[in-house]
Amino acid sequence: MVCRMFRLETEVDRTRRELLRSRLLDTNTAASPVLRALRGTPAEREAPLHVWAMDDAGDLAGGLVGHTWTTWLHVTYLWVDERHRGSGLGTRLLTEAERLARRERGCRRVRLETWDFQAPDFYRKLGYEVVCVIEDYPPGITEFTLTKRLG
Repeated sequence: MVCRMFRLETEVDRTRRELLRSRLLDTNTAASPVLRALRGTPAEREAPLHVWAMDDAGDLAGGLVGHTWTTWLHVTYLWVDERHRGSGLGTRLLTEAERLARRERGCRRVRLETWDFQAPDFYRKLGYEVVCVIEDYPPGITEFTLTKRLG
């Protein structure tokens, strides 16, 4: 039996972090025929997608942070300032992100995660379906993963 010594690191600088990310991406891509077929095509690229709204005073009223990759939009954050909740702004932000993803980037699906105390019912009303439920993540909270087909 061969015994090897390895030095494990958990905190790395930006350059090494990007090297690790790139190496893992390349390795995973090489292992998948589908991902290999995307290599070098526009569909391979991951691109940020942000939508925001300013109120009459010029303050940030809400925003959406996400990215597109292949034919998917992934919504990372959707936030509406407390003063503007119930005004339909969250729906407008999400609808605009879906529109941009579909028309300008060729996306056909959306994916997002939310917790039980946040907005699972909000997303369901907008046509999202729960595809995964993780209980006690974090402790005492339930996380939902939802998806939607873009028309």
